[in-house]
Amino acid sequence: MKLIDTIDKYKKPFLSLEIIPPRKGTRIDKIFHTIEKLQSFHPKFISVTNHQTQFEFKERDGKITKFSKNKNAGLIGLAGAIKHRYNIETIPHLICGGINRFQIEDLLIDLQFLEIDNVFVIRGDANNGRKFEAEKDGFLYASEIVQQVADMNRGLYTFPAENLAATDFCIGAAGYPEKHYEALNLETDLKNLKKKVEAGAEYIITQMFFDFDVYKRFVENVRSTGLDVPIIPGIKPIIKEEFLKRIPRAFFVDIPARLVKLFEEAKSADEELQAGTSYMTELVEKLIDYGVPGIHLFTMGQGKSAKALLSNFKDSFQE
Repeated sequence: MKLIDTIDKYKKPFLSLEIIPPRKGTRIDKIFHTIEKLQSFHPKFISVTNHQTQFEFKERDGKITKFSKNKNAGLIGLAGAIKHRYNIETIPHLICGGINRFQIEDLLIDLQFLEIDNVFVIRGDANNGRKFEAEKDGFLYASEIVQQVADMNRGLYTFPAENLAATDFCIGAAGYPEKHYEALNLETDLKNLKKKVEAGAEYIITQMFFDFDVYKRFVENVRSTGLDVPIIPGIKPIIKEEFLKRIPRAFFVDIPARLVKLFEEAKSADEELQAGTSYMTELVEKLIDYGVPGIHLFTMGQGKSAKALLSNFKDSFQE
């Protein structure tokens, strides 16, 4: 089922989870265990993240050899495995980095064969922390991938031919309540978001945030541009202070003083779990009361923090 159809069909908000593919060379069992731990909360969608491959050169057997440093692989395989093992719709991430338009087209064809109806488009991070560069015949901006998917939904492929079968993907895009870290200002960021929606994005999932007013203000700013697509809040449950401290550097978001204080006052791991879960429960309650279409949880493949939070919302989401 398409995400946009789920929003239209049900009155209650839906729950979706975001996971990271297992590290290269490891088994999929840990991901399955996390999903099974959270199945009782009836997630409607599971999105699967994607990162561009990074390379480095190392000496091996007296020769300099190029090695892939991609820690996570198996995007298509994992998305298909989850969908058909658990009968839960999956949303694979499409990124600009390390891939060209022809490879994206082939990837979309594979997803269509797997009966996957939804995709989520982001630009992705730069390779090795440098300035982001597009691949030859690739894309520099997420809006360009959105346009390619939308074109394929109209039967327009990279090669000219008549009567090509149209795909039917529901396309999502990322929104940044505190603006993308590379955007010059919020106004510029909103213009970029509008380009993605005008190209064909049907829903927005936000970057994580920890203040309800940040989300509310973002929705109001988006609506002021004339966009009316659903805006799904992205939530990251936090149960350890050490994780909290990593977030600003990794995701360029602000941590409210009250949340910082709660963790500083915690004297044990149990108190940290209670502090983080209590704070995020209050945030999710405000979002549900505000009428959000769904709650998207960034689990990072770990189920403990998500389960602690969701245990407070057993009857709040669509079954």
